[in-house]
Amino acid sequence: MNHFDVVIIGAGLSGIGAACHLTRNQPHKTFSIIESRESMGGTWDLFRYPGIRSDSDMHTLGYAFKPWRDKKAIADGTAIRNYIHETAAEYGIEKHIQYQRRVISADWDSSTAQWTLSIERVGDDSEFETVTCSFIYSCTGYYRYDQGYTPDFPGAEQFKGQLIHPQQWPEDLDYSGKQVVIIGSGATAITLVPSMAKTAAHITMLQRSPTYVISRPDSDMVSRALGKILPEKVAYGLTRWKNVSLQALMYQMSRRYPTLVKKLLRKSARHWLGDDYDVDTHFNPSYKPWDQRLCLVPNGDLFRSLREGSSSIATDHIERITEEGIQLKSGDFLEADIIISATGLELLVLGGMQLTVDGQPVKIPETLGYKGMMFSDVPNFALAAGYTNASWTLKCDLTSEYVCRLLSYMDKHGYQYCVPRINDPQMERIPFLDLSSGYVDRAIDQFPKQGAKAPWRLYQNYLLDILNLRVGSVRDRAMKFYRLKSNS
Repeated sequence: MNHFDVVIIGAGLSGIGAACHLTRNQPHKTFSIIESRESMGGTWDLFRYPGIRSDSDMHTLGYAFKPWRDKKAIADGTAIRNYIHETAAEYGIEKHIQYQRRVISADWDSSTAQWTLSIERVGDDSEFETVTCSFIYSCTGYYRYDQGYTPDFPGAEQFKGQLIHPQQWPEDLDYSGKQVVIIGSGATAITLVPSMAKTAAHITMLQRSPTYVISRPDSDMVSRALGKILPEKVAYGLTRWKNVSLQALMYQMSRRYPTLVKKLLRKSARHWLGDDYDVDTHFNPSYKPWDQRLCLVPNGDLFRSLREGSSSIATDHIERITEEGIQLKSGDFLEADIIISATGLELLVLGGMQLTVDGQPVKIPETLGYKGMMFSDVPNFALAAGYTNASWTLKCDLTSEYVCRLLSYMDKHGYQYCVPRINDPQMERIPFLDLSSGYVDRAIDQFPKQGAKAPWRLYQNYLLDILNLRVGSVRDRAMKFYRLKSNS
């Protein structure tokens, strides 16, 4: 049975980043990365639909220690996947990855300060193996990789064309000259529309309700200017801070002055689409900005497609799907050769892994999240969970740094394990994620809760997290450290 100091679960953007942090800051630690798929990259290897790209700029979605060199700051999936592979190669990470392995369960034993992981070998003939480690760092992300969310559309079985979810995109799909209806209005839908509209006969984006959409250039001119006069890492760092500040400003403005921000977003859409376009129907959400994530479109590509007429939006409800398309409740009918259900993701905590501590099953929804990265009463276990209001990697980088600091502290003081403990059992508990998106509402009861105050409160604030995770002490009233009795 193999034993490692640390097991990282997941070889996506956050998992590869975590491994690089360990290599940089804990070179004496042994570690393994367990990945259920056959290749690294996570989201950026799984999703292959047309136009797949980042919905954040790569100066903040990229790693703090690895400058993003591509000219496009809003990058396509292939460029991001290459960036992950390049980073892994630079730090010698691939030799640590065990592909096509799925962690089924992890059992903690306080008497040995050790996790035992039950792992399924993914393949035609599934086999099982066990691995032990001292610390688990889960970098599995939030959602299920085997399927996305598709509502039960009445009459879907009658449709003569193809009904596709973007998460299972067929490699050989030919949509040239076809009538395509994309159901949904989130980031996936607004990415697909302008990309597919280049060759399809026509694309219709069918939405039940509008989404806030904002345009920005796909190239960062400030970054390119700084790159001409400053060393690469300095220019990258300054660009990163510039973008972090703008993201934070936009978020705070949205929360404090939602009416003003809504007016500005509507004005921007009107600028792109013209006075004759029905902005109030198709780009006027009922919720406040940042109650759900803003959708980013590079260079206004969605707006350009709508203005040119290669695509259109229908804001309506589905009555049923027929052999030839979609019957809407308004009485309108959308002809379709292909229907794409860009209706969201299925969330899955810890990739479906089951935890037990000293023989007792861990009920994740009954735990509190400690600093947004650990669970109450679960020893030597960390979770990479990014921001909902900024780039995912910003928080994951900080979490990885904190894990390294935590491991160093335990090594220095002779502790074998640490456990976040709740000091105030009566503390108010609130949902872990602060978005009202459908995919969050459908699965929020699977997640831990957060508390009303630090360190149990998830503030979604990068500057505050820098103080808490990069600078602040790893020892506080909630975090308890333990030595094995034989070592005490």
